[in-house]
Amino acid sequence: MSDTWTSPEPPPEMRVRGIRAWLRVAWRGTTIGGVTFGCLGLLLVVRLVERPIHGEHRPWTPHITQFVCRTALWLFGLRLDIRGEPLDREGAMVANHSSWLDIFVLNAPTRLYFVSKAEVERWPGIGWLARATGTVFIRRNRSEAAAQTALFEDRLNAGHRLLFFPEGTSTDGERVLPFKPTLFQAFLGEPLRAHLVIQPVSVRFDAPEGVNPRIYGWWGDMEFGEHLLGMLALPRHGRVTVMYHDPVPAADFEDRKVLAATLEEQVRAGHAALAEARDKV
Repeated sequence: MSDTWTSPEPPPEMRVRGIRAWLRVAWRGTTIGGVTFGCLGLLLVVRLVERPIHGEHRPWTPHITQFVCRTALWLFGLRLDIRGEPLDREGAMVANHSSWLDIFVLNAPTRLYFVSKAEVERWPGIGWLARATGTVFIRRNRSEAAAQTALFEDRLNAGHRLLFFPEGTSTDGERVLPFKPTLFQAFLGEPLRAHLVIQPVSVRFDAPEGVNPRIYGWWGDMEFGEHLLGMLALPRHGRVTVMYHDPVPAADFEDRKVLAATLEEQVRAGHAALAEARDKV
């Protein structure tokens, strides 16, 4: 990989310049923060009642998370386009990963739970939000596949849709990295393999006309705070398209590498098709 990839220089549009930019930061930041943390408080209160009645099933609180994500995208001014139908039953979903914005984008159309690396649980603020909304934390270690299989089985039995980012990192949004096959071993363990379906999802951010196409990517050594400020300050936003592909039965595969490659191919093809459609406009 190039130095630009590992140590990116943020696009010039990310810099917050002028009073108008800071006013946008103040208004959007205060409003989005108020909605997010206000609804988080509501979620924790509702969960006090939901947990003893429904346990891990969570039939109520995901609606609050979905409302927050839809509202945040609207406040940012980032248009969300949907292609295909999201999974309507328990199962897994895998998607390419461009930015922390994916959390809002993928939660907005459907209720789901993210599967994240264990380190995120310890991140200030973000880890707390992730725990409150039911994120599953795992270590990408093949030796823990059996334990992960049991964990996934428990969550799927509770009716959950679990979303994974198999690239293992976020990108500049202009590419899809190879899927790491390690976590797919858990999908092929019994009894999970017998009934699990996995839906590939392609996500493509399109910047406004005249703006660096990598504006939404968050990767390498980029600071979260710097990227967040840039998103809040941007005068106008573009759009993000989520393409849902047909679900794939895990029972059709014996090898984790073949399963990972098959899902990667579909996500990559969808991402390329969305880029091609953008270029024709």
